Amino acid sequence: LRPSTMIAAMLDWAQSLARHGFERIYWLNGHGGNIATINAAFSEIYHGVTFGSDGSNKQPLRCALRNWWEIAGVMDLCRQLFPVGEGSHATPSEVSVTYFAYPEAIKHVAMSPKIAPTGPIHDAEEYRRCFPDGRIGSDPSQATPEAGEKIVAAAVKGVIAEFRQFAAT
Repeated sequence: LRPSTMIAAMLDWAQSLARHGFERIYWLNGHGGNIATINAAFSEIYHGVTFGSDGSNKQPLRCALRNWWEIAGVMDLCRQLFPVGEGSHATPSEVSVTYFAYPEAIKHVAMSPKIAPTGPIHDAEEYRRCFPDGRIGSDPSQATPEAGEKIVAAAVKGVIAEFRQFAAT
């Protein structure tokens, strides 16, 4: 999606949920490339709340963003499972989660170099040029469904705890 499309969709969802009585929305993100867009969407959502206010003292809509890999304990587990070659894109932890969800789609492909290079990117064209196989600093050949199951379990436990805290405040 273009960032503007994603922002518009998030704004529509948030406004609809708010109209139906929701006061808090917990957004669970699965892709690092979405973070800036989600934060921009929050600005649009909060702008709408501020300028669309009916003048009441009703608590405004609150949003929280959580990236699954930042949940307490998840990255520690990923580093424990994959001490070398975790990288930052097409990582063994990301691929393990996918293998756990879709074991029938597992494919083993030799990649060279074993651990992909790293470096900055500014747009999709540069990304494809610098990282043609999609990996950034990673060695996804280490991925297993069993590791994915452990990562998902840790993420679920963390999401439940964080969501309960968010909902209670």
